[in-house]
Amino acid sequence: MTMTYTLNDGRHIPKIGFGTYRVGRAETATAITAGYRLLDTALNYRNEAEVGQAVRESEVPRRELFVTTKLPGRHHGYDETTASLSESLGNLGLDHVDLYLIHWPLPRQDRYLDSWRAMIELREDGLATSIGVSNFTKAQLERLADETGVMPAVNQVELHPYFPQEELRTFHAEHGIRTQSWSPLGRGSDLLESEVVAQVADAHGVTPAQAVLRWHVELGSIPIPRSKDATRQAQNLDVFGFELTDVEVAALSGLARGRLWGGDPDSHEEF
Repeated sequence: MTMTYTLNDGRHIPKIGFGTYRVGRAETATAITAGYRLLDTALNYRNEAEVGQAVRESEVPRRELFVTTKLPGRHHGYDETTASLSESLGNLGLDHVDLYLIHWPLPRQDRYLDSWRAMIELREDGLATSIGVSNFTKAQLERLADETGVMPAVNQVELHPYFPQEELRTFHAEHGIRTQSWSPLGRGSDLLESEVVAQVADAHGVTPAQAVLRWHVELGSIPIPRSKDATRQAQNLDVFGFELTDVEVAALSGLARGRLWGGDPDSHEEF
């Protein structure tokens, strides 16, 4: 089984990643040792230096690691985006990132299109191998493509069985955008205590978290679970030795109840 997807720009991205929100160098290093090759950070996580240090100190060659970071809202704009990536690369101690995302669209500011134009040039200059967005709606994605002719390679969104985002995922699939899932385990909710999740996990002899992460894999989405615990890191990565049935996937998707975090892309502002 191949462990990567091919993006719409021809680049390859791992099928599962490690989220580094509120995670430091040691935990990132442990995740790399466990086998994670996709590392997801952001300027607003304030840990790019720690993540970059773990990457640079790892025995795993840089070319085998896929590093993502994100543009904060306060840096929207053409020149600001170019300067922000320079800041992030300085923090990381790297000469490029593998994926650069606009963290939130901030439509009231209406500057994400300028940022996208800058990101296209940053990709052409080799500073960001692939470019994408996070928390964008269908209409916002269409605007990017209509105005620039370039559709994002990735849209990273809140996605878990409580919020499966079927309509948006369908649009992604139709337009060659790879869906990436933040909060894939429904952080802060009772998702992993759900009877449906327990039944699926028991049927395969896996943990509830593994069952939910496998659901993401079955959907073709890229989950980026976060854990500071080495055992859970390894368990979360170990989701390729079993498959869910269509009935099980539907049962987990049937848990839908809506967003857990209230970050509506049409109104949420994060600078």
